Amino acid sequence: MEGKKTRGRQKIEIKKIENADDRHVTFSKRRSGVYKKCNELATLCGAEVGVVVFSESEKPFSYGNPSIESIADRFLNLQPPQENSDDRIAGSLVGAYKHARYMEILNKHNELEEKLRDEQLREKVLRQKERARASAEQGGLGWWQRPIKELDSEELKQMYASLQDLHNSLSNHLVHLNVATHNVNNNNNIINNNFSS
Repeated sequence: MEGKKTRGRQKIEIKKIENADDRHVTFSKRRSGVYKKCNELATLCGAEVGVVVFSESEKPFSYGNPSIESIADRFLNLQPPQENSDDRIAGSLVGAYKHARYMEILNKHNELEEKLRDEQLREKVLRQKERARASAEQGGLGWWQRPIKELDSEELKQMYASLQDLHNSLSNHLVHLNVATHNVNNNNNIINNNFSS
């Protein structure tokens, strides 16, 4: 049985993500999450919901139930709400179909994004192995083993990126240790308070 492929849900610091690829992936995931929540709000409460999001590259994304146009017109007081019950029933059926289709597309999108991330990770590992093999064939030391003064700019960039990855990994590990320690201390305090009362 294989171990976990991902690190699961983690608490992250809310600040701008520096790495452009990570920022793009986070934008896509969070946008999908917002759309899902809007859809749930519309379905559960019968609310009319509209969201417009612009990406970092100024590309617009929108979600609307029943449609982003009707929500925008209503918000701008260009179109009053529909009162006819037949229209509302027809709109509900169309909305239910749109919701089902949207969820199908969203699930496929998330599945493809996950596969893409897995492939990107696999590519990164293969590149690292290829570099190590090429270095070993040259009979020399790897860039990580040579003095910094002997490295060229590409090797320095690799070293910097590796050190950043190590720093991030250690920081995440320390955060988990602190959370675990905090939880154990809280549990011990609760137990001590229960026995002392």
